[in-house]
Amino acid sequence: MSASAHSRAQKWFLRYQHVFVFAAPVAFVAAVFFTAPTGPSDPGMDYWLEFWWLFPAFLLGATIVNTVGISGSALFVPFLIFVFPLFANPLEPETLVKVGLISEAFGLSSSSVAFIQYGLVDRRLALTLVGGSIPFVVGGALLSFIIPEPVFHALLGLALLAAASLLFKTNLDHGESSDADANAATDGGASSADLPDDSGKLGPAGVETAADGTVTRVDREGDDYTYTRGGYLRRAANYSIGGTFQGLAGFGIGELGLISMLGTKVPVRVAIGTNHIVVALTAILASLVHVFGGGVVGGHSLSLASTPWNMVVFTVPATVTGGQIAPYVSNALSTRTIKRFVAMLFGVIATALFLMALGLG
Repeated sequence: MSASAHSRAQKWFLRYQHVFVFAAPVAFVAAVFFTAPTGPSDPGMDYWLEFWWLFPAFLLGATIVNTVGISGSALFVPFLIFVFPLFANPLEPETLVKVGLISEAFGLSSSSVAFIQYGLVDRRLALTLVGGSIPFVVGGALLSFIIPEPVFHALLGLALLAAASLLFKTNLDHGESSDADANAATDGGASSADLPDDSGKLGPAGVETAADGTVTRVDREGDDYTYTRGGYLRRAANYSIGGTFQGLAGFGIGELGLISMLGTKVPVRVAIGTNHIVVALTAILASLVHVFGGGVVGGHSLSLASTPWNMVVFTVPATVTGGQIAPYVSNALSTRTIKRFVAMLFGVIATALFLMALGLG
């Protein structure tokens, strides 16, 4: 395929990505309704509508986690452990895993495409981070079969508290304009005539990398961001720890990874968008190891027959919708608001994890 044809195909896909993204959960729900093995042999509408109230809960949760670029399980798992039993019977740990993995897979895919469409994903940086995280994600997932869950939760709670502390101290104002002039570049430097404009992207979006490594990125709204991809060693340390936790407990790389990108002066919205690709790919990898690794080493494994399909028919559409809303919420909020919100969110999640570790969940 020629470069011009590839550019046109990419632009066409991005323009109509909502159609493809929302077609996926529709096809999934239809397949579940007509073919999935269920607990009741002949389920009626009462079975399928039992957990309709999960849709608004997971929609809010998906919008939050995708706006700040962290793993969906960081909210979904504590919600299913602490809030869900207030309205229904508590779920078994393996059921929590299944609902979280299925819902997160759709939500992360949706938000990743949405952030790519918005022009806020540095794919070169994302693929480098994913490549370096793979052995740690796999190792963490394999360790999950032999390390007690309370230890996972306690360690991750400590990591999130440390991340919250770092986030409060991190300056998120880099790469943004304090100039009230709407025509000024967001970094206060380049004029619009000097900014990249890729014909394969929507709006004025584009990206250029100078000979000295400086990246100039423009999103679809015309806001521009200037940064470098330097600081690989610093990010590698955070992503190795986060990758291990991602394998152990299903989340961690998004939270610690976001801190590392902000600490190396990647603009906050680019960091959030790029982190989505990292979280999505490592979550899929961790899920595969959890699904197939348990059968190999004698640990837990997932069974389709025991999956609560009447839950996921609502959680999947909710997470997909939240993933599409997230880029607009991220673009509308100030970085200071995002910083404070993420830090407080980390504190809440850490508290929940400590409670889980103490057996109070």
